[in-house]
Amino acid sequence: MVENPQTCTPVRPAGRLPAVEVVIPHYRGFEMLERCLRSLSATRYPSMRICVVDNASGEEALESLPSRFADLRVISLGENRGFAGGCNSGLFSSSAGYLVFMNDDVTVEPSWLRKLVDAAEKDVSIAALQPKVLSASAWRKGERLFDYAGAAGGRIDRLGYPFCYGRTFRETQRDEGQYDRPRDIFWASGAAMFVRRDAAVVSGGFDEDFFMHMEEIDLCWRMLLRGFRIVSVPGAVVYHEGGASLAAGSPQKIYLNHRNNIAMVLQNMSLSHLFWAFPLRLLLEVAAAAGYLFRGNDGLRAAGAVFRALRDNVRRVSAIGVKRRAVQAARSVPERSVFKGAPLSILPGLRSAG
Repeated sequence: MVENPQTCTPVRPAGRLPAVEVVIPHYRGFEMLERCLRSLSATRYPSMRICVVDNASGEEALESLPSRFADLRVISLGENRGFAGGCNSGLFSSSAGYLVFMNDDVTVEPSWLRKLVDAAEKDVSIAALQPKVLSASAWRKGERLFDYAGAAGGRIDRLGYPFCYGRTFRETQRDEGQYDRPRDIFWASGAAMFVRRDAAVVSGGFDEDFFMHMEEIDLCWRMLLRGFRIVSVPGAVVYHEGGASLAAGSPQKIYLNHRNNIAMVLQNMSLSHLFWAFPLRLLLEVAAAAGYLFRGNDGLRAAGAVFRALRDNVRRVSAIGVKRRAVQAARSVPERSVFKGAPLSILPGLRSAG
């Protein structure tokens, strides 16, 4: 394949569809993975391949997948490297121009991928795209509810808390077509995150220290700082089960979300932004821990997870500083452009101030 020397973007012969590889990190739940693969096999896009990354699952049945599903390869890892490490294994070993990082509890509509490719091909500045993510369990009941993991496109407030079109902290909306216009977003959900491979590679791929949770937001943030765009494609639709890896509200999930969110903020926010936002964030972390104490029997464990997250970031402050210097050195756009239109906070007590 020849390249355009001005853009370094591959030039394809007329009529040939760009290659896309769907990367699916997998740890447990073979039946769930099979359901995902059967759904993908009905995709109406002939240039699609699939890469299943075995995160040391111990499931011998994975070895049979290449003989059962066309254009599928399996990467076997010697240890569980989480969603971030699994995605990186696919990212850095793939030759496809586009990749989709997908949870193994996702099913898709047949036309989902072509719509994403068509949107990406229109603008080389687009680094990542997100389809509309609906709740699979609600769909089986005949309801169209947005799924918590991405909904109609990821956003972020000025304190670094992520939310979505169609979803805030705890609430998800019905899909009534209110977000059916493609728009620039802050992050694309890792449930089904379509990326331009060269943009993801030049941005460093996923931060494997995150292991799982918020790694896709961190990558999108770094791509935005380099001047790339992240865009929603609501015409492409996928369905997500949710909670398959860690149950909502589990202390481990709380720990990872708080730890990774604070690390992400420290690494990606500008210094002037951090100067006023981070002290407030620390107060809100303590307030969150206090709030968990009233949650019930596991309230103490949940509160402890927040303080463990803060402690572990203190222990990793040197490594976080090294990453921050690299991220900020690669920055090409000002902070006001990255946070254009973002509210101060989605927290009820601070929302009106935004």
